[in-house]
Amino acid sequence: MSYQPSNARYSNMQYRRCGVSGIQLPEISLGLWHNFGGVDEKSNYQQIVWHAFDAGITHFDLANNYGPPPGSAETNFGEILKKDFSQHRDELIISTKAGYNMWQGPYGDWGSRKYLLASLDQSLKRMGVNYVDIFYSHRPDPNTPLEETMGALSAAVQQGKALYVGISNYPADQAAKAIELLKASGTPCLIHQPKYSMFVRWVEEGLLDVLQKNGVGCIAFSPLAQGLLTNKYLNGIPADSRAGKEHGALQSSAITPDILNQISQLQILATTRNQSLAQMVIAWLLKDRRVSSVLIGASSVAQLKDNIAALENLHFSAEELLHIEQILIEP
Repeated sequence: MSYQPSNARYSNMQYRRCGVSGIQLPEISLGLWHNFGGVDEKSNYQQIVWHAFDAGITHFDLANNYGPPPGSAETNFGEILKKDFSQHRDELIISTKAGYNMWQGPYGDWGSRKYLLASLDQSLKRMGVNYVDIFYSHRPDPNTPLEETMGALSAAVQQGKALYVGISNYPADQAAKAIELLKASGTPCLIHQPKYSMFVRWVEEGLLDVLQKNGVGCIAFSPLAQGLLTNKYLNGIPADSRAGKEHGALQSSAITPDILNQISQLQILATTRNQSLAQMVIAWLLKDRRVSSVLIGASSVAQLKDNIAALENLHFSAEELLHIEQILIEP
């Protein structure tokens, strides 16, 4: 099938300023962590990317190790870029990362200058692009000086291989130092990508304040807590779900009676808001203007559309917010 983008693709999506930068991100971005690898069906993930762009999603987030196998998500996305988006590259924000194990030996993991810059070169080749818009350090490296890791990010911009840089999974204190180092290098930190959801709220304990103080954006990943914050598990564990797969990212042991009780109560509240549970938890993240975008994954076009529909109701009453806190505090 040939693809022609919708002429109305910018009609409904809202965009938020990323920190104090010139970049605006769609309130919902698409992550290619799962469902876009070599083991996945091309026609399905191709349709997901098409529908995302038609809905105004301009930001597509990858990492060197996304797949499986590692690297295949970048390769597959690169093929879509070449075939369907060759005339629209300048409308897109493409990000990738390096920081987790990617190849054998001492230079294929963590945060050395050698690993980060070699990985970025490989990512550019897999995607068939000359540069990415954002290049991230995927996680802090306890054994490499932060100055070296941030210096590598700055070098990526100086070499013209990235327009902006970011960090991911950095705690507040290390994020503050990384941001300071990048600013001193003349390559300010654009964005931080932390795990953030109703069930994972560590970013509220200082990180969001650090980002706001320094004019850095925030894009939340795993907003649905690997599918826990949906109605998927209310009636058991589906065989095709992440918890139902032997090597899935979510272990079935994580679905405890207390968690199920919380999900059930949240589902009831979502229904009163005329939203699915997934829509409500995405909207809940976007209530904080310090969150520049929410990064979703999708295994189908239907799931993508359901998540995007969260933007139709981002308002929460004080009573609703209090009720959510009560549910989350009291299993």
